[in-house]
Amino acid sequence: MAFSHPILETPRSILRPFTQEDLPALFNLLQEREVNTFLPWFPLTSLEETEQFFRGRLINRPGEYHYALCPKEDNSPIGYLNVGSGEAHDFGYALQRPFWGQGLTAEAGAAIIQQLRRDNIPHITATHDKNNPASGAVMQKLGMCYCYSYQEQWQPKNIPVIFRMYQLNLDNQQSRIYQAYWNSAEVRFIEDLL
Repeated sequence: MAFSHPILETPRSILRPFTQEDLPALFNLLQEREVNTFLPWFPLTSLEETEQFFRGRLINRPGEYHYALCPKEDNSPIGYLNVGSGEAHDFGYALQRPFWGQGLTAEAGAAIIQQLRRDNIPHITATHDKNNPASGAVMQKLGMCYCYSYQEQWQPKNIPVIFRMYQLNLDNQQSRIYQAYWNSAEVRFIEDLL
């Protein structure tokens, strides 16, 4: 059963649940090779695959947040932002290539973080491939702090990736660091990112 979160608004965009009518726009995003380089799945090749993705990953269930990022002038999604329901409260996002570098993801992420605070979510984590520093820049703009790096054999792409893990504590426990990625990795270290 789908679970609904409030529609959110930023100066330039509307954040709302995905609907069946969004499948063509979602396919435009998820078929882009460059966009999918750093996402944990291969580019999609059909509307049928897009519908499976939508049903499996973008329908809100209790504790999950899945938002379509839509420009105010056009209700068609150009990206997505989500927060998982697991202990990590993993924050993820993707945006169509023509909209990169405009600050839209950070602006939308700030609105979602405000909603998470209202919903008493204690923290969020996010990871990015060290070869994708632009994603880390979004995390930093949102006030997330780098905690550590670790290597993982990334599936389903089956490639070794060094991930940088960021965290933002939304409650008063500022010293909390989510350790599961660190604990499960054979290769783990703290980088000097300054």
